[in-house]
Amino acid sequence: MSQGLPSSLEDMLTGLNEKQREAVTAAPGPILVWAGPGSGKTRVLTYRVAYLIAAHDVPPWRILAVTFTNKAAREMRERLENLLGVKASGLTVGTFHAFCARMLRQEPAYHPFTERFVIADAEDQRRLVKQAMEDLRISDTFYPVRQVHAAISRAKNAGQWPDDFPENDLRNRTIKQVYRRYQELLLASRALDFDDLLLWAVRLLEEHPGLRRKYSERYQHILVDEFQDTNALQYHLVKLLAQEHRNIFVVGDMDQSIYRWRGADYRNLERFQRDFPEARIIPLEENYRSTQYILDAAMGVIRPLHKKPKRLYTRRGQGRKVVVKRVRDTYQEATFVVETILEMVRTGQAQLGDFAIMYRTNAQSRVMEDRFLEYRIPYRLVGAQRFYGRREVKDLLAYLRLLYNPADESSLLRIINVPPRGIGMKTLAALRTQAQRMGLSAGELLLDLAAHPETYASTFNRRVFNVLKHFADQLASWQAAMTRLSPLDLLDRILHDIEYKTFLRETSRHPEEAETRWENVMELRRLVAEYPPSALEQFLEDVALMSDQDTLEEGDAPTLLTLHAAKGLEFPVVFIVGLVEGLLPHARSTEDIEALDEERRLFYVGITRAKDRLFLVVPETRWSFGTYEPLNPSRFLKDLPPEAVSGDLEKLFPHLKKKKKRRRAAAKGASSTSPGESTRPAPRYREGMRVRHARWGLGTVVSVEEAGGDQILMVAFDTGTTKPLLASMAPLEIVG
Repeated sequence: MSQGLPSSLEDMLTGLNEKQREAVTAAPGPILVWAGPGSGKTRVLTYRVAYLIAAHDVPPWRILAVTFTNKAAREMRERLENLLGVKASGLTVGTFHAFCARMLRQEPAYHPFTERFVIADAEDQRRLVKQAMEDLRISDTFYPVRQVHAAISRAKNAGQWPDDFPENDLRNRTIKQVYRRYQELLLASRALDFDDLLLWAVRLLEEHPGLRRKYSERYQHILVDEFQDTNALQYHLVKLLAQEHRNIFVVGDMDQSIYRWRGADYRNLERFQRDFPEARIIPLEENYRSTQYILDAAMGVIRPLHKKPKRLYTRRGQGRKVVVKRVRDTYQEATFVVETILEMVRTGQAQLGDFAIMYRTNAQSRVMEDRFLEYRIPYRLVGAQRFYGRREVKDLLAYLRLLYNPADESSLLRIINVPPRGIGMKTLAALRTQAQRMGLSAGELLLDLAAHPETYASTFNRRVFNVLKHFADQLASWQAAMTRLSPLDLLDRILHDIEYKTFLRETSRHPEEAETRWENVMELRRLVAEYPPSALEQFLEDVALMSDQDTLEEGDAPTLLTLHAAKGLEFPVVFIVGLVEGLLPHARSTEDIEALDEERRLFYVGITRAKDRLFLVVPETRWSFGTYEPLNPSRFLKDLPPEAVSGDLEKLFPHLKKKKKRRRAAAKGASSTSPGESTRPAPRYREGMRVRHARWGLGTVVSVEEAGGDQILMVAFDTGTTKPLLASMAPLEIVG
């Protein structure tokens, strides 16, 4: 029975362009919508659901719509109810994890948990991993809990149960034992972790054909948004549900896949076409967000990833050209951004809330935040804490504050067991109780203990005395050095003595997180380096004033965010800053072709967030520890079409036009290199060669692809990792 429409079906479709209408009204069956940025993909997905209900009499309860955030799910449901004029009762719309949790609760007979299972949060998970390791007598010194937990999570997202976990080396064999014990502890607690929701749902559908038929018949139509962001397990789930009726409608854009580090695999779009060869493919190329010059810039950047040029067009007109701005350093970069914003607001071209400033790493926000505070402009920070509020920054500031003022109890409590020193709650309680008796702060007592250890030998038991004395001696030595060391040298001494870099590595879930946190420490060091000796007080005062500013107040304010956090957002005016080698593309991506391609896609996503104006800012240097460090412009900038750009592009790449003419004229030959790319001659590789990589060790070349005078190598390393590498850039040595 049709739900009916507020007017006619044709009225509902009014306002859709030709391709949107084609996608919405397509006959049931597998459909892949290639949705370019700003092409109205959410609109198409929502209208498709409404069309199925209104035109095909599909009951809402037979439709499953999968989104990637709960917010997106709520918005889709609201849009549907507005469109249909009635509540879409029974419609299942939500995230993959929400759907799986619902299914598992409805099917307790098929799994060893009851329907009242709990979902373990991150802290619960780490506690259980730690307990599993203790049960197995595995030291967390050699196997940090967070790293073991991360390895288990990656295995689950790849669809691996404990029995499937690889055993190619001692580390993996050990983690496999922990994984198995961890699952036993979860089961005993009647708990599932976040990854288990997907893993168990897929297992049930695989092992119980009757159950799979039940859900396949229940959900006769399956729609998936942001399909390029699905991981292996999520793709397998929707494939299992849709393999009988094959009514699956997916929307995605390979060029907007930027979450490989979370397990997302854009190749699921290719797998979809292979698994559903009869699929109808509908491209959405008309963009409703950006002007044509901005789209031309985006197409230029992404073109190297396509054999056939990508086509994006708009009816909004050419607009203003993309501005490429070269600046002296990161401080001038921030000044340019702030003053451009103020000028555009003053002249009525935009309001404060129209602006977004995007960057590759969170650490880049610090200089920008300082400049906004200096100009007294409120701002919002999306996808990250404010720089001075980040955990690692607050840890180190607490150390410095405690040295400057030993009575600072909150700073002491923050760092007394960071990194872990064996000072637990009982030891801390004993310390504070004794300090109260003596009329001292806990910090002051520690300094007194360092100076007069014999006085306290009988005050605490031997173990408590020993752990407190070790920390007290460190505090006393740092405080003694405080008067003769610069703030930077003092900070460096603390970092060395507490082995903070090792602590970050061991407490981060994956290497990328540890690297990001260490980048924040390095940014703090650069800030501290600006202060002369005996200026610790001034530094702490300046930081305190910045930290106390309420920069996230409601109202009109520019937005600061990483390029990753910008996905799905749009702004009238966008600045992308820090467009230099080592940041975009990030330094860790330059040896890995797939990672380098993802960096290019990340830049493309950033460009396509802009509606009316786009500024690309390139600092030439960065002030680092008393000297200017030269920076090279991002190689991606040379792919911008000159006719869509104004400003300093030719100054950054003086021979850009000549190089392009030479490449067009030459049928073969070495490709040109951009700043940051290696110019050393690449050795010629062939299949079967044994090679050694500076990071990944020994491996074998399993395939070679010629590419414009260079070679793309697929190397299988002895550790079990296979990597695509660019011959001219990878640190490879032929060993046989």
